[in-house]
Amino acid sequence: MLPQLRRLERKWHDEVAVIGVHSPKFISEQDTESVRQAILRLNVGHPVVNDRDFRVWQAYAVRAWPTLLFIDPRGKVIGKHEGEFPFEPFDRLIGEMVAEFETAGVLDRRSLGLPGQEPAPLTPLLFPGKLLADEAGGRLFVTDTGHHRIVEAGLDGDVRRIIGCGKPGLGDGAAEEAFFNQPQGLAIADGTLYVADTENHVLRTVDLATGRVRTIAGTGQQLAGERVGGPARRTALSSPWDLTISGGVLYVAMAGTHQVWAMPLGGDWIGPHTGTGREALEDGPRQQAAMNQPSGLTTDGVRLYVADSEASAIRMIEPALEGVIRTIVGEGLFEFGDRDGIGPAEVRLQHPLGVAWHAGAVLIADTYNHKIKRLDPGTAECRTIAGDGKPGQQDGEPLLARFSEPSSLTVAGDRVFIADTNNHAVRVLDLARGHVSTLTLSGLTPPSPSR
Repeated sequence: MLPQLRRLERKWHDEVAVIGVHSPKFISEQDTESVRQAILRLNVGHPVVNDRDFRVWQAYAVRAWPTLLFIDPRGKVIGKHEGEFPFEPFDRLIGEMVAEFETAGVLDRRSLGLPGQEPAPLTPLLFPGKLLADEAGGRLFVTDTGHHRIVEAGLDGDVRRIIGCGKPGLGDGAAEEAFFNQPQGLAIADGTLYVADTENHVLRTVDLATGRVRTIAGTGQQLAGERVGGPARRTALSSPWDLTISGGVLYVAMAGTHQVWAMPLGGDWIGPHTGTGREALEDGPRQQAAMNQPSGLTTDGVRLYVADSEASAIRMIEPALEGVIRTIVGEGLFEFGDRDGIGPAEVRLQHPLGVAWHAGAVLIADTYNHKIKRLDPGTAECRTIAGDGKPGQQDGEPLLARFSEPSSLTVAGDRVFIADTNNHAVRVLDLARGHVSTLTLSGLTPPSPSR
């Protein structure tokens, strides 16, 4: 809902004051510093109250995330909306309310003196989202999400190329001229890099020989109607978050519709693969099952593994193309925590965003627990392999290391590259040496403000 809200704020900035209230579901979200980082990461332009004890939630009888409350110039609650919303009808509604209150003589366009947006830090990477190691090519790709670009580097961190001009937008063309908007997931096949351009609600490709960027799926508008799929460039998508390729098919973690979608490589059709679109933790035949904001994807070549983030679950689709979905660990939307063990009854994760297949196991970026974990899909045994569970940035022995909301990982040899999102860094877990370090991306600088 944030893109629609931003449009309304820009259009009605003299008439409407927006105040966000954050009533946390997850334990990690109760921390004010975590809320601050989310505000910066999501480019929220209005003040936000940390309602950690749900006092505002209860005072206004809120029942669902998200909820919008409309309060008139006299301080009276005059309307309530639960769930996502389209821009056009809300734009008309606000226009009608502004006209009504102006006629009544109660609309005051003077500034309310609300604080402005805190500037984002000037770091070479800004909230990196996803990573992809191309071991054969000796390359590491990083979605520099907050800078709206993709960084191509060697596995040693030597930056080779920047893809994207560094400003938000939707535009194809040469690498240095193309526009992205908070890109996330990556996949690679036959010299082509595939990109989930999340806030643009499209899929892009980068020809790695020429650097040319092209849109292959999505209309640039967020899907709001039926989730049926169709011709790729004429079908709206909703917050594509991660990608993986298996058997000649590009799979998409479509977080906004609580589904996994599929697009044959080289084809012109995209549509739902797993999940009805209802938000729930339900296993079974893939077209009858339900998911919960899937945000991470990986494959072992036969099966898909999904970080089903809102349910703090890891799911498996077997086989990838025509199989059923099964939950390995996770029990529901409100069953989360930080506990190693075996099976759904023992294991607890907290909003994992990333998964990677390595040496017969699924490695997990357990985002809100600030940890990296290893899951054996056969036995459902899940153990922490890095991170002490406290947010921070500390290298060294894996179980004493600190991360801050890691959201992705990728593997090359014995090295696990980690997108340490709130630290604006790429970390490296060396499995052979048993050591965590911070990767230096040589020559990388923030985009120029003048561009």
